[in-house]
Amino acid sequence: MEKKKTKIIIADDDPMVRNTVSKILEMFGHEVTTVVDGSGVFERVDDSFDVIILDINMPGMDGFATINELNRRNFDIPVLFLTGAGSMDYAVKAINLGAYDFLTKPIEDLDIFNVKIRRAIEKRMYVLKERQYKESLEDDVREKTMMLEKQNKLLFRYSENLEKATVQMMSSMQNAMEEKDYYTAGHTMRVTEYAVLLGKAMDIDEENQLVLRRAAQFHDIGKLVIDLSCIQKPGKLTEDEWKLIRKHPSVGANIVKPLKFMEREQFIIRHHHERMDGKGYPAGIQGEQLDQLTKILIVVDSYDAMTSKRNYRKNLNMDEALQELHVCSGTQFDKETVEVFSKTIVDFNPAESIFSKEYQDNYTLPEK
Repeated sequence: MEKKKTKIIIADDDPMVRNTVSKILEMFGHEVTTVVDGSGVFERVDDSFDVIILDINMPGMDGFATINELNRRNFDIPVLFLTGAGSMDYAVKAINLGAYDFLTKPIEDLDIFNVKIRRAIEKRMYVLKERQYKESLEDDVREKTMMLEKQNKLLFRYSENLEKATVQMMSSMQNAMEEKDYYTAGHTMRVTEYAVLLGKAMDIDEENQLVLRRAAQFHDIGKLVIDLSCIQKPGKLTEDEWKLIRKHPSVGANIVKPLKFMEREQFIIRHHHERMDGKGYPAGIQGEQLDQLTKILIVVDSYDAMTSKRNYRKNLNMDEALQELHVCSGTQFDKETVEVFSKTIVDFNPAESIFSKEYQDNYTLPEK
């Protein structure tokens, strides 16, 4: 295969110099283009050239102006300056402007001339290879980035499906638990409905609404592994029975602990029986140690407990339960949360439930 000739452009206003240098370069096997000044360089030059040879003193656009413009246009083509005897200061200035090397004229040593030209060509080859490598690297990075994005999307979908499957499985287990107990049937659905309703009324954003909803759905999941048959017995509970019941928030939090996507829900589940005055359980935390979502769940869970039938006490109607919330506001419950809930619950319509018809069938609106 025939080797491609290197292309060189010469700018010099002296026709004898142009002709002489051109013949020497052609003798060494190069393809040569000649112009009379810097303007002529920009009429002919493109990325296919390997070397540019410039005279310094030219009418119109001289060598210094030409190299400045070449730099501005980002031509990565090595520039060699032709300089006459006694103009070494010019040569130094040219190199400071980015010239690769300089050639003295008249050309007396062809070997040195040839070596300088070849080095400039090698420099150009290196620049082109580096550019090609960078472009190849950019393409490779772009391709790998696209693959990574695609894999991330697949992982995200897989993670999303795994989360949904986990939540559905936990919901089924909890529903099975509640169906065994007439008195707690529908409690989780109602608490979740109330929590979502109150969260919207308090302008909770979508991300926090999802956290609140999940926490409400699984706030009593700890009861799955605790024997709570005592709830169904007639009469009041003993102190030991109450101690057993009070374990369910911590047990529930431990159940969801391995689920990293429910880290915030874990806190809410653990602390949904705390009080504003610190007299709740299991940790006895208070006030601003409780975040807004936990305060919401505390209120709606207590409200549903008060309005639901239990063997050991009579359930309250809506007005009585709301009055109890207000009486305990500031000590057991957050005042602002109680205020908003009181205004919201009176307008609640089960027919607009976020759940299925099964929820509506099991829902009994507390008497006013």
